[in-house]
Amino acid sequence: MDTGQLLRAQGISKSFPGVQALSDVDFVLRKGEIHALMGENGAGKSTLIKVLTGVYEKESGIAWMNKQEIHPRSPQHAQRLGISTVYQEVNLCPNLTVAENIFIGRYPRKRMLIDWESMNRRSKELMARLDMHIDVKQPLSHYSVAVQQMVAIARAVDLSKGVLILDEPTSSLDTNEVKQLFAVMRKLRDEGLGIIFVTHFLDQVYEITDRITVLRNGRLIGEFETQKLPRTQLVSHMIGREWNPAEAGGQKAEQQGGFEPFMKASAIAKRGSIEPIDLTLHKGEVLGLAGLLGSGRTEVAKLIFGIDKADEGVFVIDNETMSAMHPGKAIRKGFGFTPEDRKVAGIIGELSIRENIALALQARQGIFRAIPLRKQKELADYYIELLRIKTPGSEQRIENLSGGNQQKVILARWLATKPRLLILDEPTRGIDVGSKLEIRKLILDLAKTGISVLFISAELEEMVQCCDRVVVLRDKCPIGELSGSDMTEDRIMHMIAEGGGGHGQSGGIGA
Repeated sequence: MDTGQLLRAQGISKSFPGVQALSDVDFVLRKGEIHALMGENGAGKSTLIKVLTGVYEKESGIAWMNKQEIHPRSPQHAQRLGISTVYQEVNLCPNLTVAENIFIGRYPRKRMLIDWESMNRRSKELMARLDMHIDVKQPLSHYSVAVQQMVAIARAVDLSKGVLILDEPTSSLDTNEVKQLFAVMRKLRDEGLGIIFVTHFLDQVYEITDRITVLRNGRLIGEFETQKLPRTQLVSHMIGREWNPAEAGGQKAEQQGGFEPFMKASAIAKRGSIEPIDLTLHKGEVLGLAGLLGSGRTEVAKLIFGIDKADEGVFVIDNETMSAMHPGKAIRKGFGFTPEDRKVAGIIGELSIRENIALALQARQGIFRAIPLRKQKELADYYIELLRIKTPGSEQRIENLSGGNQQKVILARWLATKPRLLILDEPTRGIDVGSKLEIRKLILDLAKTGISVLFISAELEEMVQCCDRVVVLRDKCPIGELSGSDMTEDRIMHMIAEGGGGHGQSGGIGA
């Protein structure tokens, strides 16, 4: 065995009822490297991590840590072996202090009492190691998500004896916070730590990692040096076919400016949430909302669907003027809404795919007009085939699906209502490349049938590929609009950074 190998897994297999999650997978992590674990949702990445950290028991295979064979029985046991994990959702206690979170379950003691002085001092040192100079006596809730994630990393590093697993750590961070995290990762790598980095952002993989391991359908496709693997080949390895950039959604429909308006929102606003904004959506148009986290994109979507109530402004739909929306009225008007956080606000995990798909249609029909079971099954089977949802059947619980397939079920839920407007808030966040391509293509196909789409994404490439127009927001305020040849990634970024520069900003945005 190579002496530079820190963690090695060989021939790992794991199955669940009806699914072979891992099949004879090998993986090697070396000291002082950042190693990307890549693959579509359902490829086996999470299962491999859970086997290595003792969440799941492997059915076959062997794992070594520092040349010693290991058999992790639980995450706590894996930590004692030297393997620590920081997940996408920070699993800490916001009501406790930073120091308490770092040492929870292992507080230093002095004569049976907690040694607060020692704990606070050591916590300060650990955070300083990550170039974070904060008051560790403050409650964790006092700090941003980015800082909370650094606290989780500090705890993991203190527990680790060499292996740190970061599972989608950048999904909720802005550009500057990602840079700060990457600086910390490089520092830890230079100190000899081995870091497994799971992400769906290809740019980040090529910026920060040394090597890449690709899984597909539970099997090892290969291990590659990052800088020697072209991006197109990486995507091809992940999706199992040659990748054509045009597949990211085909060609956009022609500019929809000549089409009749479907909905107008005039000076809608909510105090503390979003400044007055005008929006016009045409039939068959994909209108994008671009901006950084906290710019007001999601707030606009919630006002239009009626999740939040507007304090000002009016909506005009089908020649009907109304001062505010609510979800029931929005559904009756033909609106659909896929939320930013599908696990919290989108899916109902313990229900089946069939039940999740039928939800919105049942809500529109009312509780006294139950959809027959046969009709529910027909709907579910139709959309499972149409959207290529990977599942043994419609009675599978949705929580057992990969993220990309969960997102497809949420889309199917609204497609079953025959919507006139789809509001899609980060529909491709946290899902694999193949599913992203399929969802982008679906968005454009829907627009061609006359459905209006309000589209929110943090990925500017995706916005440019999918949208007919883009409204740019900054600091909860609309600052301009781009379309046609002006609608480029550089122009959008310039507007976000400089605060304007697009046409249409002095008049009604999107008018």
